[in-house]
Amino acid sequence: MNGDLVNLLNTKIQDLNVSIKKLRETGTDFAEAERDYKITLRQEALKLRAEKGMPVTLIQQVVYGVPEVAEKRFNRDVKEAIYNANQEAINSIKLQIRVIEGQLNREWNNGN
Repeated sequence: MNGDLVNLLNTKIQDLNVSIKKLRETGTDFAEAERDYKITLRQEALKLRAEKGMPVTLIQQVVYGVPEVAEKRFNRDVKEAIYNANQEAINSIKLQIRVIEGQLNREWNNGN
């Protein structure tokens, strides 16, 4: 039984390492999407002010409906959701590791 738990623990540790590497990738993707969104949002807000003479008070309401801004915001939100899901996966794996370690400690303390 101990051997099975040790093997399972090793597998979970490997899963955790893979998930952490994936989190770095998805974190970078999220940061890039956030940057692209903010740049596009700013550019479109400036266009609305300069080209259409729109009052600043209305720009905040209108700019989010500009198709390119909406697309960048959607992309950013998707990347954020993926990043957050990866964080939760890491938390789940950590919890699984703690449970397995607890089982191993109980077995070792009982002399099995």
